[in-house]
Amino acid sequence: MTLPMLKQNTCRFLVVAAVWIAAALQAPAQAAKADYSAMAAFDQYLMTDRNAEITLARSAAPESISRDARVLVLGKQGYETAVEGNNGWVCVVERGWMAPFDNREFWNPKIRGPVCFNPPAARSILPVTYARTKMAIAGKSRAQILEECKAAFASKQLPALEAGAMSYMMAKGAYLSDGGDHNLAHLMFYTPEIDGAAWGADLPDTPVMLNKQFSPAEPVNVFIVPVGRWSDGTAAPVM
Repeated sequence: MTLPMLKQNTCRFLVVAAVWIAAALQAPAQAAKADYSAMAAFDQYLMTDRNAEITLARSAAPESISRDARVLVLGKQGYETAVEGNNGWVCVVERGWMAPFDNREFWNPKIRGPVCFNPPAARSILPVTYARTKMAIAGKSRAQILEECKAAFASKQLPALEAGAMSYMMAKGAYLSDGGDHNLAHLMFYTPEIDGAAWGADLPDTPVMLNKQFSPAEPVNVFIVPVGRWSDGTAAPVM
């Protein structure tokens, strides 16, 4: 997952995919009326058009990367391979349960967070997407998912973070939050837990944001760097 965005003139939004999607710190009054306190019926999280999900997943990264990537789609038993790849990258559309655990849109069934993981992230971050998704399908609560992810990392059932792990989230068609413009073209870089100041994150006039998508369950930081274009090369709004 990881799912981020910035809404000016209000609090900063961070809504992520993966996995999935960053944390929405404040939502407009209309969006605040939606109740995402519990998981919706699972069918609401599925995309009925398999080819549309493949296309959306691939749109997370430029075609030069995604055309040879493995592509996953979400089925009733979890993510499954829809297209085999040969470059080590994996593209997937993450759902809201890949957001930070304190995100009010954690169970928002409208969330669609296309992300393409590079090979180190596919090996060490994507397994978290599989794990959270499996738990969501099993009907686990948000609190249960958090605690079971903690236990999985502590027991090394989930792999340690690999150096160089990063992902693309540059899909024009992503839906990352009910608030604002719903989307933000960006790259994500995964590191061990460190002080965000080491990256200059969240300081005045810096483009870097620190997303606590994995905290407190998983010992990983996500640094988000917005970019000025979508994966198809067209201009995207910038911060």
